[in-house]
Amino acid sequence: MTPALCIVLHDVAPATWSACERVCRYVQSLAPAHAPLPMTLLAVPQYHGCSPSPLFERWLDVAAARGDELVLHGYTHRDDGAPRGWLDHARRRWYTAGEGEFAALSQREATQRLRAGMSWFAQHGWPLHGFVAPAWLLSEGSWNALDELGFAYTCTLGGLVALPSRERLRSQSIVYSCRSAWRRAVSLGWNAAVARHERDQPLLRLELHPCDAEHPRVLSSWLGLLEEALRKRRALTLAHAAAECFGAHDGTALLGANAR
Repeated sequence: MTPALCIVLHDVAPATWSACERVCRYVQSLAPAHAPLPMTLLAVPQYHGCSPSPLFERWLDVAAARGDELVLHGYTHRDDGAPRGWLDHARRRWYTAGEGEFAALSQREATQRLRAGMSWFAQHGWPLHGFVAPAWLLSEGSWNALDELGFAYTCTLGGLVALPSRERLRSQSIVYSCRSAWRRAVSLGWNAAVARHERDQPLLRLELHPCDAEHPRVLSSWLGLLEEALRKRRALTLAHAAAECFGAHDGTALLGANAR
């Protein structure tokens, strides 16, 4: 695989729309003239329980027509289950701020939410290849549901995963945590180290969140890493990267552009 870069924007929803647009503008400021950088937008159908917005959905229409990939990213992006024990509580309430929606679902529960998300994609005719869980947390039931529903790929924090074979390509995410000053400070050093460690890997994943353009030092950090990566790597969507990495999948969408 020729060295590739995936620029992935999480938590794309009406409530985060303006912040998402800002991140996208910064990304595209590094694009060659008349050649937008392809992005992968992780869209949430009912983010924190809020209903979709027709204006927001038209924005997603434009993004998809431009060549960005839309990916299902949970259904509500909220973990509404009860943690089991202190370790599970720390992972699901502290590490993820209560947003690891698919961390502990049964296969039946995961299937219901995935089907609801797939229906949202189908209503709008958006091609659907992959699913990325909030905080990359997937229960075994969720893994099984993804296999059975025919998704081509998913991601973990540390890699890109083909479905249903579960073949993995190691690719440690560059991702910032902006919830507090100390998290932002740690992120700067950590992500610089991750970028150095991953520089010879076939796939580099820059995983952005809507808040990543709000803090000057964080913004400067990821823009610098992106600019450096673009000198050596081709920007691809996750679906194109999965098709190139794993070969067996031909790139056909689970839902096609004529699905509406």
